[in-house]
Amino acid sequence: MTDMGATSNESKQRWNREHYTLLKAYVSHETAAAFKSRCQEDGVSVSGRIGELIIGYLAEWQTPKESNSISFAVKTRAMRRKAVKAAADMIEAVMDAEIGYMDNIPPNLQNSQPHDAAEQTVAALEEALGILSEAYQ
Repeated sequence: MTDMGATSNESKQRWNREHYTLLKAYVSHETAAAFKSRCQEDGVSVSGRIGELIIGYLAEWQTPKESNSISFAVKTRAMRRKAVKAAADMIEAVMDAEIGYMDNIPPNLQNSQPHDAAEQTVAALEEALGILSEAYQ
């Protein structure tokens, strides 16, 4: 009788050889252990994270149309959660800058078009942050 686990493993290995290329890298034991630990914390495979890093590195020389790093970066739920967190952090930084801009508008221009536009921007960013904070609770 054939061991189904061995057959399945052989099939996976054959498929991987046909569709992927094995790359080797030598790193210190400490670096490898830290990388594996971080991947485990993030809920991604070591191979998946290395692939993501390679795609990101290649994307530096590609136009956005040629790059698929964003689609790769959101394949897993953990990656999507990190992407949402990063987006929220960026929105918060922009919102803080806009509030700083508003605070520096002289009192005689408080009801001006630039001030009103800044207020509308802050309100929209606050709404976006509220939506994002509910996204992955």
